[in-house]
Amino acid sequence: MHVIVPTLAGTIRGQWKGEVAAFLGIPYAAPPFGPRRFMPPEPPQPWAGVRDALVPGPAAPQPGYHPAMAALLEEAVSTGEDCLNLNVWTPAPGLTGGRLPVMVWIHGGAFRNGSASLPSYDGTRLAADGAVCVTLNYRLGAEGFLLLPDGTANLGLLDQIAALKWVRDNIAQFGGDPDNVTVFGQSAGAIGITTLMAMPQARGLFRRAITQSGAGHHSHPEDIARRITERLAALAGTEPTREGLAVVPPERLVTANAALGQEIARATDPAQWGESAGGGTTVLPVVDGTTLPQRPVDAIAGGAGRDVDLLTGTTSDEFRLFLVPLGMGPRITDEVLTGFLAEFGLAPERARAVYSAKHPGATPGDLLSAAMSDHAYRVPALRVAESRAAHGADTYVYEFARPSPALGGALGACHMAEVGYVFGNLDSPLTGPGAPPELSDLMRRAWLSFARTGKPADAPAGALPHWPAYGGRRFVMRLGDGAPAVLVDPAPDERRLWTGLRDAAPAPA
Repeated sequence: MHVIVPTLAGTIRGQWKGEVAAFLGIPYAAPPFGPRRFMPPEPPQPWAGVRDALVPGPAAPQPGYHPAMAALLEEAVSTGEDCLNLNVWTPAPGLTGGRLPVMVWIHGGAFRNGSASLPSYDGTRLAADGAVCVTLNYRLGAEGFLLLPDGTANLGLLDQIAALKWVRDNIAQFGGDPDNVTVFGQSAGAIGITTLMAMPQARGLFRRAITQSGAGHHSHPEDIARRITERLAALAGTEPTREGLAVVPPERLVTANAALGQEIARATDPAQWGESAGGGTTVLPVVDGTTLPQRPVDAIAGGAGRDVDLLTGTTSDEFRLFLVPLGMGPRITDEVLTGFLAEFGLAPERARAVYSAKHPGATPGDLLSAAMSDHAYRVPALRVAESRAAHGADTYVYEFARPSPALGGALGACHMAEVGYVFGNLDSPLTGPGAPPELSDLMRRAWLSFARTGKPADAPAGALPHWPAYGGRRFVMRLGDGAPAVLVDPAPDERRLWTGLRDAAPAPA
């Protein structure tokens, strides 16, 4: 059965799916190609009559995953130029007096892959539980994150801001409360959300944030961002200007970005590419001084976003998703491990001893995975929580510890292992088969409670123990490994290894 809802740009037709109505592929901005290519997002063209919102819109152009990863990760079904669109699931369409909490999902994918319409991100269960759920697409790769000579930067983040403005202006028509918006996202999506907390243009567009496996360190200063732009343009055979890049087919820029990732992975000087060293990412949010005045973790240490409620966390074995499927673990020798630990700023012998004590019988590859998980994910998340605590802003921290069954359990509780549980969609390769629905029920209740109130309680079921904010005692809720439990300063020896490392920059005197 169809359902009609007005928006500022025109009326749309969605479809009931049980007790939830879905509206798919709604444009929140005009297609960012042709004369609008490499330009900030513009409003969508209004339409007359009723527009069908029955199928997902295209995601941004992207390369897709390596075959070994594609067997584990869902990929965008369609991509195209009309990629600035979003999906809405609601139990109360047209109920303009509704005050349901709004949860806006920003997908991950290393800023080069991903889609708002992956099966794992279907918002039906969250909506059935009492929220309006929104998922959005944004520009990726070169199209979204280059720093151009005229100063244009962070177009993908400006897309996210445009989508949040659409939510502010339209979500009441779907039964949602525009004054109670929670942005939540994973990996690049979580990095993007932490960046939004530091962007003046995003101020006031959301009240709460949930960041899963992504925090505030991954950005580029201007010099590295310009190096990225210049090298990517050279690989694409064009000049590093808007005019030069805008005439290159999107597919060629996607190919050039992939080639740049391979170059970065082979680079011998980590400082050359900053947070992209190692090749896991190329483009990142850019500290351009205008759209993003400071590195996000530094801005948060200075008090940015302290009025935003925050729930953040990581999985226990984040980096195994990247080492195991590609067969990289066995190739990590003692010498390679020592080199990585030294590059992180750790004392290699001490670090190896501490990680070995935590992981008895671990191979050098296992130890590298543990250290990389801390360097890229856990320590950055804790730095954000510590900085916010200094300003009296509560942050609720979790660790997701349920191993994925994929690859015979070799992935552990890897990157992305928790996403299906949050949405209540347990059929993805990383969650099923045998994913316990009760864990998903518990996590959805906690996430929804946070979206409603700013506190991840578990009413009415009471399956969660009291979850205190992080603070001086470093409380962390451990989920997925037996009964949920609040831990006090888990893994303190590993945490102390990073003292003085991955810190926020001190505020100017």
